[in-house]
Amino acid sequence: MKKKKRDVSNGHSSINMNSVINVTPLSGVVFRTAVLRRHLRRLRHHVFPLVSAVSGCLLLLLAAFSLLAPSPVLHHHDHLSLLRHYHSSDDNGVVEARSDSDETTTFHVPESGGSSGRDLWSTRKSDMFHGCSNAADNFAAADVKTHPNRYLLIATSGGLNQQRTGITDAVVAAYILNATLVVPKLDQKSFWKDSSNFDEIFDVDWFISSLSKDVEIIKQLPTKGGKPMSPYTMRVPRKCNAKCYQNRLVPVLNKKHAVQLTKFDYRLSNKLDSNLQKLRCRANYHALKFTDLINEMGKTLVDRMRMKSKHFIALHLRFEPDMLAFSGCDFGGGEKERKELGKIRKRWKTLHASNPDKVRRHGRCPLTPEEVGLMLRALGFGSDIHLYVASGEVYGGEETLAPLKKLFPNFHSKETIASKEELTPFSSFSSRMAALDFIVCDESDVFITNNNGNMARMLAGRRRYFGHKPTFRPNAKKLSPLFMNRNNMTWEEFASKLRTCQIGFMGEPNEIKPGRGEFHENPAACICSASSTRSNEVPIPQNVSYDSQNMHKEDDTKKDSGYVTDEQITEDEQDWSEIDYTEMNINHSQGKMLPSIRVSDPGLLLKPDEPELEEFFSD
Repeated sequence: MKKKKRDVSNGHSSINMNSVINVTPLSGVVFRTAVLRRHLRRLRHHVFPLVSAVSGCLLLLLAAFSLLAPSPVLHHHDHLSLLRHYHSSDDNGVVEARSDSDETTTFHVPESGGSSGRDLWSTRKSDMFHGCSNAADNFAAADVKTHPNRYLLIATSGGLNQQRTGITDAVVAAYILNATLVVPKLDQKSFWKDSSNFDEIFDVDWFISSLSKDVEIIKQLPTKGGKPMSPYTMRVPRKCNAKCYQNRLVPVLNKKHAVQLTKFDYRLSNKLDSNLQKLRCRANYHALKFTDLINEMGKTLVDRMRMKSKHFIALHLRFEPDMLAFSGCDFGGGEKERKELGKIRKRWKTLHASNPDKVRRHGRCPLTPEEVGLMLRALGFGSDIHLYVASGEVYGGEETLAPLKKLFPNFHSKETIASKEELTPFSSFSSRMAALDFIVCDESDVFITNNNGNMARMLAGRRRYFGHKPTFRPNAKKLSPLFMNRNNMTWEEFASKLRTCQIGFMGEPNEIKPGRGEFHENPAACICSASSTRSNEVPIPQNVSYDSQNMHKEDDTKKDSGYVTDEQITEDEQDWSEIDYTEMNINHSQGKMLPSIRVSDPGLLLKPDEPELEEFFSD
């Protein structure tokens, strides 16, 4: 019985243990699940709100950034090719520019020029000024002051207009030296390889006779002992003043009697006595006349432009490969452009490595044809305007010109308005072809220059002298960023900003302060106000007074005792004359003064040719 109880007891015990063993795993799972749920509830209540808050902050930051960040900047190379490849016109005659990555219209260029609020065919207050270059009563005449045995010869340098500056300045140099001037020799060896002589470009007899009261001029050196005189060859520094010429040349002339100055361009100071400046103007604006053959063909071209329209614009585009290579600018042609222009640039051994961004910031890059067209449209010229383009071979050819022609379809050049037969007497001679362009640009109602080169400066000064005819020069320093960001604004905003940028660059009277810039561009001493009572009176432009005695005093009291008078200009004020046309003196560019030369030893004055930049871009 006891045993049976134990068995039963053990049986119960066995059953209970098995039950515990069977129940315990299930309850553990339930317990762990309950704990996990409690953790998840805690996580949901604490962590999830934190994650949500962080995500919300990030979304807010992204939204704020998208609102405040500027629109993507149009890269320069995209900007230059924008209109070239994506021009289209809608039914309303609106030219559209489309980007490569966006098919939506980003920039609307109207066909009409709209209203600029001014008469584009004339300059304000131009009737208040006139050219005046008559000699003063006390200006010594040639027959009184010329020494009988002093002869000055010059060898000009560069293209037509660069040579013109040398010829003009040679007249003044001869007067300073009391010497007889021999008709200048033209440059026949530089890049243009033009074999023309002086009398094949200019009316030599008129040149001699019109200046006869000021300077004695002969066609060739006289003989000495039955033999031609042999001139002593030398060179003067750039921008010599009157005292510089006297100190350097008079002792040599007294000993050698005939001196030839080489590379004669920009060898005379901008700052001279007003009487000498007026002589400069008489030589440039009155004595230098083209031959009848050139004048007649030039007049024919002008008449044909007048037959097409009452008014026309002349554009000196200057977008040839040589110009672009020398500028060191980037025009968006990628590696192909860099290789092509870089190869041309190597012709100038003394050029520093190009820095396209710096050059563009300083406004030294010519505008592309497309940019010129946009500038003209923004200034108020519509697509009906007739445009005469003076240019050589344009880099990129018709593809480069296409945007300009799209904006101004009435596109002309001497080759399109004259026959090949008519141009035959001129086409083999670069200076004669340049002379034809000079005449048309001079006679145009508005002249647009795309760089501040020799032709641009010579025409700007001439047009000021003869009535301040409108002459527009792009303010490239301010226009460059405007063109690059034009897709971020409406056309109206663009046009308004461009017109603001161009204030002071529209050929108005007194835009340039007297004494600033090249004299050939700003002949202030030869422009009189309408209130002047005598044509030979020193001009008095608005807010400016001239004192010829002070000018003369300044000219004679240079710190360098007259040896070198290069006017110092800040980098921002430099124009093309300082970087692309005018010969650079290596010592001067490095901040060193030229050594003083003892005039008692004329042999020391003959300096060997120094490595210099070829005067490549004058026309």
